[in-house]
Amino acid sequence: MKVLTIAIPCYNSAAYMKKAIDHALIGGEDVEVLVIDDGSKDNTLEIAKEYEAKYPKIVRAIHQENKGHGGAVNTGIREATGVYYKVCDSDDWLDYDSYMQILDALKKAIAGPQTLDVMISDYVYDKVGQKRKRCMHYAGSFPEGRIFGWDEIMKPLSVNRYVLMHSLTYRTSLLRDINFELPEHTFYVDNLVAFVPLMYAKTLYYLDVPFYRYFIGREDQSVNEEVMKGRIDQQMRVNKLMIDAYKPELIKKKNHVVYLDHYLGIIMSVTSILLMRIGTKEAIAQKKELWEYLKKKDFRLYRRIRGSMLGRALNLPGMPGRKVAVDVYRVLQKLYGFN
Repeated sequence: MKVLTIAIPCYNSAAYMKKAIDHALIGGEDVEVLVIDDGSKDNTLEIAKEYEAKYPKIVRAIHQENKGHGGAVNTGIREATGVYYKVCDSDDWLDYDSYMQILDALKKAIAGPQTLDVMISDYVYDKVGQKRKRCMHYAGSFPEGRIFGWDEIMKPLSVNRYVLMHSLTYRTSLLRDINFELPEHTFYVDNLVAFVPLMYAKTLYYLDVPFYRYFIGREDQSVNEEVMKGRIDQQMRVNKLMIDAYKPELIKKKNHVVYLDHYLGIIMSVTSILLMRIGTKEAIAQKKELWEYLKKKDFRLYRRIRGSMLGRALNLPGMPGRKVAVDVYRVLQKLYGFN
């Protein structure tokens, strides 16, 4: 039995994917590494097959027609044999010491009497040109080193702290039980990974270790701000899919509501700021339409997010209000170093 499946979606990743695979291999035969070639035009598949031949008990090379990052993640969920499932993007990598601790905790969870739905760990912004790498951790908010429920969360996450896909390792059967599937040929679907399954998760475990190294620095990277502005339609689509996915009947604990509100509020903020940074009449109309979409879908959810500090700042009236919101965003970006 494999403890953990690491899925590495690859598209034209030949120049950098070896680092991601080499670090995933550290887990040894407790781990399955799925290198998913998403219709690459370089020698990505050749490299994947070389690893499969060298490590046949650990690595599987999977080729598919191009479906985008979401399609590759979906393939990984279908093909996974590990009890737990994690995505590692092909330009990122995993920390050795943290990896060993994560595997040990997952093994204990599998052997224990209580089912664990999701493992949460820290990630590091490995940003090119920054000597001090910022670690996103959740100490003080989540209980550490044990299984806990939503009602045991000690305090809400602050505005500058948020759980991304990089923080999460899910029970594979949970993802399958809820029929979790990402849209194909769409960027920014990792936001759905950090939102939708957590509506269904009941048991959590947090380790304060920097497991995931999140590389930021390629000019063509999807999280580059100029690239995001050019793909604002896809950011909007994912944002609306998050709104559509929200199911209040599943959320029984106050802390669960607070977490989901917090994350959806962050994504609403990102989309709104990008639209304000674009600044055209069409973009400003899109921002208004997004908030109206939330209002029509779930008025209570809209009131909570619109009434939050972020929601109020993002909806100050007129051009002066938009300028204030963008200026605040720039200050926060410098203070906290987020992308």
